[in-house]
Amino acid sequence: MPSKFKEIKRRDNELRRQAMESMTRRRIYLDYNATAPLLPAARQAILDALDAANPSSVHAEGRASRQIIDQARRNVAALFDAKPEHVVFTSGATEAANMLLTPNWQMGRSPVRYSRAYVSAADHPCVLSGGQFAPDAVQQIAVRSDGVLDLDALREALAAHDASAGLPLVMLHNANNETGVLQPMEEIASIVRAAGGLIIYDAVQASGRISLDISAGYADFLIVSSHKIGGPKGAGAIIGASDLLMPRPLIKGGGQEKSHRAGTENVPGIAGFGAAAREALAQLERIEAIKNKRERIEALIHQHAPGATIYGEGAERLPNTVFFSMPGVKAETAQIAFDLAGVALSAGSACSSGKVGPSHVLKAMGYADQAGALRISIGSGTTDDDIEFFGTALEKFVSGRRRASAA
Repeated sequence: MPSKFKEIKRRDNELRRQAMESMTRRRIYLDYNATAPLLPAARQAILDALDAANPSSVHAEGRASRQIIDQARRNVAALFDAKPEHVVFTSGATEAANMLLTPNWQMGRSPVRYSRAYVSAADHPCVLSGGQFAPDAVQQIAVRSDGVLDLDALREALAAHDASAGLPLVMLHNANNETGVLQPMEEIASIVRAAGGLIIYDAVQASGRISLDISAGYADFLIVSSHKIGGPKGAGAIIGASDLLMPRPLIKGGGQEKSHRAGTENVPGIAGFGAAAREALAQLERIEAIKNKRERIEALIHQHAPGATIYGEGAERLPNTVFFSMPGVKAETAQIAFDLAGVALSAGSACSSGKVGPSHVLKAMGYADQAGALRISIGSGTTDDDIEFFGTALEKFVSGRRRASAA
């Protein structure tokens, strides 16, 4: 056997051994904002729908598949107090954002043009990209040091908008994916509507973690993602307050999703999404319990890392999210140390992992010199023991650095 092949095989065996060893050690998952663990109900719904027929077929098998989608649509709509007919399924929130971030809309057969998009400087990359708008037609609105949108800056931007070229379109996250900071949706909507604009919220992180009611009038559309609430990856949706005004289709073809989004529906993914939405609605009553766990995590951070900064701590935030940094500690270094200790958490957004550079969210908040921070995000599966396990790992990490510094 060639020596090179033997070496490759030896390395493969060593990697397998290390993987098996790591699986036997206790690990805790504190990265729900990246993706929530697949719920048992969603897993079962996916399995039940794997052999589903094409839902556009008119035979009995096709009609059965259509019923699966219709039930999922009702479940997703119920989570946002929306009408089922105002839910459009997509492959995820990024597609949903790109579909809505367009200058070209229709009200019935009449075209409606939006000439400029206004986004938050701390938004998710799929919103910051501007979708189908030209780069020079996308304007970022500043946020305050606590992560809340600068409402005066929004008013000024919309007051300067050139209405002769088209209407303003405003798309913002209602909960930041890194800090968990919540935006004053009603006040923002009032400002946007006074300027004759459209208001769209990226509700990916807020879905299932706070109560959202699109019938309350603070949004024209929401975009949501299945895997953030315990459903499968590869499914998302646009939730509309109505379907009178709709964007021109991003994906054209057949007449699926009332001709708003072509392509044979992902029946297993949609079924799992619907099951997760049903579970998420039932779990909304546990918001306070989740918040208490978050506060315990923050107390442990202040206890074991006395100089730590928790970003957005003074603002209203999601009940499940903590974004913090420790003086003199690189986020990537700490993340690796926690991973080795059995704690899965993030160094910022999962969508930006592997990219060198500071968090654009921290930069927008005025922390330009901060290279990064650690994000802890919890969910219904997080136990008190998990939190104490994190506290022990944090204490060991900080103590280890102190000893190394002293040496």
